[in-house]
Amino acid sequence: MEKIEGSFLAGIPMGALALTLTRSTIRMQHSHTWSVDKSNSVHDLIICLTGSANYEVEGETVEIKPGRAMLLPAGVRFTGYSTSREPYTGIAQHFTLDLFGRLDMISQMHLKRSVTLARWEMMEPLTRYYHDNSPPYSTTLLQHHLFMFLLIEFLEQAHIGWREQSVGNVNNPDALSLSIMVVASQIAADPLNDSIVERALSSAPYNSDYFKREFRKRVGWTPDKFQEFKRMERAMGLMAGGCSVKRAAELSGYSDAYYFSRMFKRYIGISPLGYRQAEKRNREGAFPRGEEDGQLLYPLTR
Repeated sequence: MEKIEGSFLAGIPMGALALTLTRSTIRMQHSHTWSVDKSNSVHDLIICLTGSANYEVEGETVEIKPGRAMLLPAGVRFTGYSTSREPYTGIAQHFTLDLFGRLDMISQMHLKRSVTLARWEMMEPLTRYYHDNSPPYSTTLLQHHLFMFLLIEFLEQAHIGWREQSVGNVNNPDALSLSIMVVASQIAADPLNDSIVERALSSAPYNSDYFKREFRKRVGWTPDKFQEFKRMERAMGLMAGGCSVKRAAELSGYSDAYYFSRMFKRYIGISPLGYRQAEKRNREGAFPRGEEDGQLLYPLTR
C-alpha cells in the first residue's frame, strides 16, 4: 500500500498515458561475440535475464547483468558488447509513452540510466514469460499490459525528478496539463511533508492563483485539499491493514485523533471507526459502502 501511495506516478490519471510498442519484442539471445553500435528513433528498455554486457552511453559505462534494467532514450547513440561466456539473454522493447496524447513522458523526467530491479524474484518470471511468449513479428494486448508493468517498475526506481518546466511554454495547454500533473504527482508522493504544496507550486511557471484554479478544475481539489485527501488515503490503507484509528492518525501526520476523525469524515464521508467496520465487512465478502460495483466515490454517500 505504501509503495503505491509513495509513487511519483500516483497523481497521474490512468487515461493520461498512452503506451505504444513500436515493434515486436527483441528476444535477446546473444553469444559472447555479440556487439552493437546504433541509436533508436524511439525509447528502448532492456532487461537482462542471463549473462552480462557492457554498454557505452553518452560517455558512461553501464554494466548489465541479471536483474538489471536500462533505458536507452530515443536518439541517443550507444555501443554494447557481451562480457560473459554464457549467452546474454533478456528483452529489448522499443516503445513510446505519450502524456495527454502529445507529450513524450520519458523526456519530462530525470532518470537513472540503469537500476537493479528491487523485486527480481517476482520480476524475473514475468520478464522470462514476456521473453518466451512474445510473437516475433507483432505485438499483442497482453504484451502491452505486461510491458507497462515492467516499465513502471523501472521508472519507479529510476526516477530522480521532473525536468524544469519552461516559462516560454506557459500558453500551451499541454504544458499547463503537464504542470498540474507534475504538482499532483509531487504532492501524492510525499503527502506527509507540510511544505510539499508550497514547494510544488513554486516549481510551476504560472501565477499562483490561476494555477490553483486550473488545478482544481482538472483534479477536483485545491492543492491543499488534494494533499489532505492523500493523507486520508494513507490512513485508509493503514486502517485496512489493522492499525487503530489513533495510530493511523499519527502515521498520517495528525497528532490530534479527534481532529483527524473530523477531517476523515469530511473527506471520506464516514468516520474512521465506521470505515474500519466497513473494511471488516469487505474481508467477509461485502464491498464497503461507496465501493459497490467496484467504483470508489468520495465523499461516500450516506
